[in-house]
Amino acid sequence: MRLTNTLLLATAFAGALLLTGCATGPEAVNEATSAPSVSNSTANAGDEMFTIMMIPHHEQAIEMADMILAKDGIDPRVTELAQQVKGAQGPEIELMEGWLAEWDVDAPGDMAGHSMGDDGMMGEGDMDALEEASGAEASRLFLEGMIVHHEGAIDMAETELASGQHTQVRELAEQVIDGQSAEIAEMREILGSL
Repeated sequence: MRLTNTLLLATAFAGALLLTGCATGPEAVNEATSAPSVSNSTANAGDEMFTIMMIPHHEQAIEMADMILAKDGIDPRVTELAQQVKGAQGPEIELMEGWLAEWDVDAPGDMAGHSMGDDGMMGEGDMDALEEASGAEASRLFLEGMIVHHEGAIDMAETELASGQHTQVRELAEQVIDGQSAEIAEMREILGSL
């Protein structure tokens, strides 16, 4: 089921790119050669893809945070960071689901635990290892996994800023870059002292 969802999202993304590239006429030429308008409130294919892909990405981060919060013997700094991740990304999921509903775009299915390429998603084996680990090992696995996860989210957000045009989606992308860059620095510092 998860593989099917991954394939469906990849196919939808390829189709959106193909349709965007197949547009003809003067409007298509003007759109292709002009930079995205940061004041535009309509979503384009880039906005939709960012939103579709970021929802399961955030869901997995929350799943990782929940695993850590359910364990004993976790470094308190890691527990605090897990609560911070969960507190920030839960409301962002609701916001993005609202956008998809407004745009009449289907929300993604369950993608947790499936890597979709260079987006930082943890594979099932990584998630299983985190689930089974305890204490300092669980803290380490969480931090290492979340750093890669955040780096993937930042890459996705940078792609949105390069190709998206919806004002609120672009604002969220900027928040992802700023907030998760700061968390990466914090996680690296914690890792160095475990």
